[in-house]
Amino acid sequence: MALLNILQYPDERLHTIAQSVTEFDDHIKTLVRDMAETMYEARGIGLAATQVNVHQRIVVMDLSEERNQLQVFINPVITFKEGDVTYEEGCLSVPGIYETVHRAERIHVQALNEHGEPFELDADGLLAICIQHELDHLAGKVFVEYLSPLKQNRIKTKLKKRIRENP
Repeated sequence: MALLNILQYPDERLHTIAQSVTEFDDHIKTLVRDMAETMYEARGIGLAATQVNVHQRIVVMDLSEERNQLQVFINPVITFKEGDVTYEEGCLSVPGIYETVHRAERIHVQALNEHGEPFELDADGLLAICIQHELDHLAGKVFVEYLSPLKQNRIKTKLKKRIRENP
């Protein structure tokens, strides 16, 4: 297994739209393991392949306290959204920034696991928020883009300065 480099906002590669996975081979299984290891090492709860500069529709998540309940979503699609919830979100690609975002309260998602087997899931609470957040990455969107242009510019300036000071 290998740790992957997580792209940092405002890196333009984070705006690349991910393509569907068509082959479920050893490469995909290795990528899923590497993404999981990277997410755990970074102390995140979710990671989209876009964040590690792989533009395929793959997401890994683990919301458990023990960090032993990995969930893999390949080619995920949200087929139903209901309600409205506000939650303070953070992101491994936007380190140290936490902002309030509005999301659907409940969702239904269809996806494939790492073996190419289909599954469906109803989600609410943190799981629904995390799925929506990670699927935004697959669509080339970062959570700060839900914020006002003024807040977005402040965050970009802060992160660019941080990168200059600590390359």
